[in-house]
Amino acid sequence: MGYAEKRGSYYRARYKTTAGTYGTVKDDQGRTIRFERRRDAKQAADAAEVKVRAGARVDRSRVPTLGEFVQAWWAAQELAESTMENYRNHIQGHILPYFGDRILSEITPEDVAAWARGQRELYAPSSVQTYRSILHLIFEDARKKYPEGLTSNPAAQQRNRGRRAGRARHRGPEKVITDPLGALLIAERAALMTGRPDEFVQTITESYTGLRTGEITGLDRAYIRPAAIRVEQQLYELSSGSHVLCPPKDDSYRTVDIPGWLRVLLLDQAARTQAPPCDCHQVRTVFRSASLVTGAKPPTRAAVAAAAGVSGATVSRAQARPDLVSAAARARVAAALEELGAGLPTGGDRYVPHWGREDYRRAVSTPAASGWYPSAGDRSPARPVCIDASGQWPGTVLHGRHSSTQATACWAPVAAGLTPHGRRHSHASWLEDIGTPKVLIDERMGHMDSSVSARYKHVMPAMRHRLLVGLTELWQASLAARATMNPRSPVPVLDRLLQEHEQQQLSQNSPRPAIARALDRLHRGVDLAIYKMPA
Repeated sequence: MGYAEKRGSYYRARYKTTAGTYGTVKDDQGRTIRFERRRDAKQAADAAEVKVRAGARVDRSRVPTLGEFVQAWWAAQELAESTMENYRNHIQGHILPYFGDRILSEITPEDVAAWARGQRELYAPSSVQTYRSILHLIFEDARKKYPEGLTSNPAAQQRNRGRRAGRARHRGPEKVITDPLGALLIAERAALMTGRPDEFVQTITESYTGLRTGEITGLDRAYIRPAAIRVEQQLYELSSGSHVLCPPKDDSYRTVDIPGWLRVLLLDQAARTQAPPCDCHQVRTVFRSASLVTGAKPPTRAAVAAAAGVSGATVSRAQARPDLVSAAARARVAAALEELGAGLPTGGDRYVPHWGREDYRRAVSTPAASGWYPSAGDRSPARPVCIDASGQWPGTVLHGRHSSTQATACWAPVAAGLTPHGRRHSHASWLEDIGTPKVLIDERMGHMDSSVSARYKHVMPAMRHRLLVGLTELWQASLAARATMNPRSPVPVLDRLLQEHEQQQLSQNSPRPAIARALDRLHRGVDLAIYKMPA
């Protein structure tokens, strides 16, 4: 039963609401009633507990709807901007439409279970679990504010009730990874997709450092050190498409050791682009987007032709083949484009400063790894990357509506389903393969091991040296395997690396052991087909 609790000069009445949870008797204004005598407090506590046991709710009329509570609850949250955006999207898109006008105390576990079943029919189980976790958090905070009106959390899940314990029933698919040769082939394709070496260097950097997508996007030139990359920030993309400059995930500030050959690639990349600081955060990033700034809606060709006093064909040639148009006509077209709020693609200053996740996936990542452009809905189904294989291997990417009729081949998958985050998984797997100690892997990946044994393990300089030697051997082995396919590449950066590797091998009596092992695996029948004829 209830009891009287001594609080200085008065007593307050305490009664049990649920097992292990106690409430306090309050007045209509929500203030604790102060009793002068212990007996009065005890009687009030017993009366309140009798109401609870009888199923009566105390002060039920003061409990708001979930939508009203969330409005005040949201204003009190102080989280990272990316987390706030995720919460906002989940609450507005999945929780409020179903529970927004329901009084908190009237929402039952059965209601939540029915809602979760409906969500699982439309969304991935992992996403539904995220929505339910946020709903659970909201109810937990509501219980603290309305302890008499909310005696339990309807979003709480009873673990393993009627289910077999053990592995989760809804596990995501296994993460696709690739080996160093696969990473090299994908990086070469990425450069061919955009027609520039930036994506080659970016893919190799991701594969050999394990940096997260936001960290590679926000990599400032100042953080390229003599033998390492310093991770101090990330550029996180919001659902609106804008990027926010914030600390790395879980505050995982760290220094990532890099081999000398990778530092040369990064410094060459920074020197080649010389892009100005981005307008959004004034960061001089190493990597930039390949998407041109087009504005909200570019003017039509007819509008530009009318403003410039030329034909529509002249406008097209001025943009695609300016060498076929007179200087006077080009000047009139450029003036018309500027007047109408557009401009000709003139170089780096016309590029969007940062890749968007979806743009990068559709234009670079998925086509390079799988050989297919991903589907963009019913009006744009998935299609293969068409190439002209008559030139230098691995072919020239064809774009445009007639690419399928002009193609002589298309790319076969290297690692179908590989994502940028999959390259981070690949890097961690490579580290295990070359025998890197776990303490160094955790430091490099930005992970925290809170176990007792981890407190007694520290990174030694010899560990870092062996790591860099191992990564260099993987890199050299991938170059050797790539050279057996074709000793040259249409990507200038890779072509130079292949030639340097060939000269290095000619100056040595025999290939290094790691390279020899890679060549042996290749010659024993590893399927590295790059072409398949289009259907």
